[in-house]
Amino acid sequence: MPPPAYEAVEEPAPFSWRAILEIVQALALAVVISVVLNLFVVQVTEVRQRSMETTLEQNDRVLVSKLDYRFGTPQRGDIIVFNPPTADATIPYVKRVIAVGGETVDLRNGNVFVNGKQVDIPQAHGATQPQAPQVAYPFTVPEGQIFVMGDNRTFSSDSRTFGAVPVQNIIGKVILRFWPFDRLVFFEW
Repeated sequence: MPPPAYEAVEEPAPFSWRAILEIVQALALAVVISVVLNLFVVQVTEVRQRSMETTLEQNDRVLVSKLDYRFGTPQRGDIIVFNPPTADATIPYVKRVIAVGGETVDLRNGNVFVNGKQVDIPQAHGATQPQAPQVAYPFTVPEGQIFVMGDNRTFSSDSRTFGAVPVQNIIGKVILRFWPFDRLVFFEW
């Protein structure tokens, strides 16, 4: 009787160029999606100043919506991230919008007035004093600009120092503080 015939079994290749190509494509797609989200939708920002204490502490991480002002305008009370209109600034600032274009800001006896009415921001603390002679009060915010201040008024370089901020300098609106986790908070949006 003849010996049984054996079929040759093909061994799988130790690696497949097809699998590597799929991994590279998946990684490239993830990078493209991340870049698009970061450029046009949301961005993570680290708070590097003390000017928003205790609302935001130094080293907090926040999520910034870049869509809010593509479809709307800044509102009084919004917390925003923006590029300051000063040549020596190297990092974006985080501040609160106090007034928008056309509104008049006045600082009297440590208080803030917008259009003649006192503005009460419960989170704000410290003396609210003028900081630079080039910003004379009452100050009318030019159209297309905003007036910003930090909640920690004593330690804030803001519109009292450098004047109004052009709306095009705004990076986005802070919508979430996610780090540290024990201080997680959603801001109004």
